[in-house]
Amino acid sequence: MSPVVALPDRLLAKQAELMTRLARAGRVMVAFSGGVDSSYLAWAAHRALGEDALAVTAVSPSYPESHRLIAEDIVARLGLAHRFVDTHEMERAEYRANGSDRCYHCKSELFDTLDRLGEELGFRRVSYGVNIDDTTDFRPGHQAADEHGVMAPFLEVELSKQEIRDLSRSAGLPTADLPASACLSSRLPYGTEVTVERLAQVERGEQALRDLGFSQLRLRHHGELARVEIDPAELPRALEPEMARRIVAAIKPLGFRYVSLDLEGYRMGSLNEVLQIHVEPIR
Repeated sequence: MSPVVALPDRLLAKQAELMTRLARAGRVMVAFSGGVDSSYLAWAAHRALGEDALAVTAVSPSYPESHRLIAEDIVARLGLAHRFVDTHEMERAEYRANGSDRCYHCKSELFDTLDRLGEELGFRRVSYGVNIDDTTDFRPGHQAADEHGVMAPFLEVELSKQEIRDLSRSAGLPTADLPASACLSSRLPYGTEVTVERLAQVERGEQALRDLGFSQLRLRHHGELARVEIDPAELPRALEPEMARRIVAAIKPLGFRYVSLDLEGYRMGSLNEVLQIHVEPIR
């Protein structure tokens, strides 16, 4: 974990405002994946609301087992009130079709499920960890959040990803330096049907790459081709002949005929590059 550094007053003020907004919200459920953003939000809600905050983790074929283990560890470390809940986005034909609005259908399923759980348990609000950096990418899931009246407290106080990392580090959270994460379906190009089998290929492939010592990565599923994105800082190691052979040996047996290394390296939302979409700011 990186050393704790003093936080500027403006960032401490944002954190104080975040706590105030959460405290005023009543009983709040946090959509909690175990990633950087949702972990900090769950911690903040726990600090602000105590037993009136509940972290909820949605489990489905698009949620990697490695993320579930991280979520369980964070819950145990922080003493969060928590539960797992099954979501069934794979039963939605629009989701499986994997159009550019896939995330809308995924988040609709998530928030439908959380709304039902909240009604059952007496929680007034649902919140999730979208931050201001997310407004620069295509995020159809935020439309579903708006339709369900979901709180987006990081947007309300204008917290960026780096600020959330800094605040997490100051709070002693083990997630401060975690690589960015996203659901497994984001590895399939738009128009490629989302299936349990393809998601399992991606999950096993990415775990194999982590086992080889890489941290920030994606395996993009292009049918017979696995396109591997690795952080540019780690790319020279991946391009070493022996390591390249080890990558191919790890990925091909999963059902791919070809394995390629993307020379641009890992970048968030690379599959959105094919979309001719003007991204409106999330508000």
